[in-house]
Amino acid sequence: MSYQYPVYRPRLTGRERELVLECIDSTWISSKGKFIGEFESKFADFIGAEHALSVSNGTVALHVALEALGIGPGDEVIVPTLTYIASVNAILYTGATPVFVDSEQEYWQLSVDDVRAKITERTKAIMPVHLYGQACDMEALVALAAEHSIYLVEDCAEALGTRIGDRFVGTFGDVATFSFFGNKTITTGEGGMVVAKDPAVANLISRLKGQGLAANREYWHDIVGYNYRMTNICAAIGCAQMEDVEGVIAQKQRIAEWYAQGLTGLPLARHAVKPGTFHSFWMVSVITDAAEDRDPLREHLKAVGVETRPLFYPVHTMSMYGGGDPAAFPVADHLSRRGLNLPSYPDLAEDDVSRICGHIRAYFSRNGRP
Repeated sequence: MSYQYPVYRPRLTGRERELVLECIDSTWISSKGKFIGEFESKFADFIGAEHALSVSNGTVALHVALEALGIGPGDEVIVPTLTYIASVNAILYTGATPVFVDSEQEYWQLSVDDVRAKITERTKAIMPVHLYGQACDMEALVALAAEHSIYLVEDCAEALGTRIGDRFVGTFGDVATFSFFGNKTITTGEGGMVVAKDPAVANLISRLKGQGLAANREYWHDIVGYNYRMTNICAAIGCAQMEDVEGVIAQKQRIAEWYAQGLTGLPLARHAVKPGTFHSFWMVSVITDAAEDRDPLREHLKAVGVETRPLFYPVHTMSMYGGGDPAAFPVADHLSRRGLNLPSYPDLAEDDVSRICGHIRAYFSRNGRP
């Protein structure tokens, strides 16, 4: 179905075409070429990271980050159940065991109290996921990780530009990962980035993503690695996208504010901004007061050309992760059954948001509410 207002579409300025054609003309189109290093450098400079390494997508970014920290069979990694499936799948790729935690009601991020309760002698890492552009409580998690001598692996796939104070998410953990899928704040089509503090970890990530190639011997591989490299073409798109990253994030702030004004007084709540943080609003998300309104509202919006998508299902309820009872994690269940993402792409104009809000108001008016 074609929507007048899709949930997302990337902002492409024309520079992407220019740099991709330059890449093609150079004949360096695979995993070598000047744009790889340029993109990594620009990205590291933007968020203030020590080391940034490009990979082929955000899921393998998580996998190689965990592998580089030595996480494997017998280890436990604490992760929110309310997250995209890739966060948890990557833990399983290593042979480690995901240990699920609930979310906090107001800001939807993993519950630090639940994390504290789930730490055991087998816990090797905590994976905070900065969901929908809001930040987890990284100061508390850094302290908790230090207390128990465990790693922090930040999943920042949805949070490029999110800050706690003046510090970007992705710079708190031992490693952090980002995604550049087509619906992310910046895109390379498919792609990801791993950032690391420790140069030895960064070096190992570089080797792991490139088939385990030894440093000083051609075509000699002394560890098992993967083909997780980004192409020069994707990196060229990334370089073009980085030229406008601040403008995209600023526009997302305006869009979130337009929604805030247009949805005032309705029986729903917007994703709140935690004091002291900068919410990048990858998605503008809301939860309906009544769970039974969420799906009919989505159907109403679909009929008038407005695409939405539901919040993630709690991963622990999926069959390969045990098919657990949703009520075991009540906050995650509450949010999942009520939440939806609204159109959030950066080229939305104020009039567009006003029309979308009007359609939402029409649904509630039709059902006897303000």
